[in-house]
Amino acid sequence: MGLKILMVEDDNSVAEMMGMFFKKEGWSEDVAADGIQAVDMFKKNPSKYDLITLDLNLPKKDGIQVAKEVRAISPTVPIIMLTARDSESDQVLGLGVGADDYVTKPFSPLALIARIKALHRRVMMEDDSSSSDSNEDKNDYDIETAHLKISKSRREVLFDGRAVTNLTPKEFDLLFTMAQKPKQVFSRNQLLELVWGYEYYGEERTVDAHIKKLRQKLEKVGADVIQTVWGVGYKFDDSQVTK
Repeated sequence: MGLKILMVEDDNSVAEMMGMFFKKEGWSEDVAADGIQAVDMFKKNPSKYDLITLDLNLPKKDGIQVAKEVRAISPTVPIIMLTARDSESDQVLGLGVGADDYVTKPFSPLALIARIKALHRRVMMEDDSSSSDSNEDKNDYDIETAHLKISKSRREVLFDGRAVTNLTPKEFDLLFTMAQKPKQVFSRNQLLELVWGYEYYGEERTVDAHIKKLRQKLEKVGADVIQTVWGVGYKFDDSQVTK
């Protein structure tokens, strides 16, 4: 797994330390020292990078703005945000603009590498699913409910025939997971395990941030189908939707 990583980090010592750990894994990285350079590097060759590690606090352009601009170029490239502040608002904001995960500084390099591997492994599983279904009929869907159709291989979501667009990988996976079992209530910890694929140390606000963005995108096509079950979690239910 020879990953190519875009490391957006203005602290040279952190960049050098992470570079050493990446090298041990057989990975390589390009380093951007500020937000403007990061966007320019990614814009020149978006397909070059398997993953981005993105510091929140950057000169010239902060990590939130960088994430927004990267997501405008690529809705799918995995982003792990690094923040020096253990602030819930920073983390939720980062996840809200499209980051897939976050790690709080100071962090263990091995913990970051474990998260990179888990995120990349999930992306690879999705790619394998897509390629194995390359001959799939365009009218075939993995999930069909009263109002929703989802194709996992095409990453396509239709609500009453209208496309739900610009879903990030995690938003799509959340919707797919819940729509497989309509009306079943999923706890936040269950969704963390099913969608992120590893123990998330109880950071339940990660789920809340992604659900908020997912709802906003669904509501653009009139799909009010993700319900909060107070004190428990979330469920998918489109049985009450009226056209």
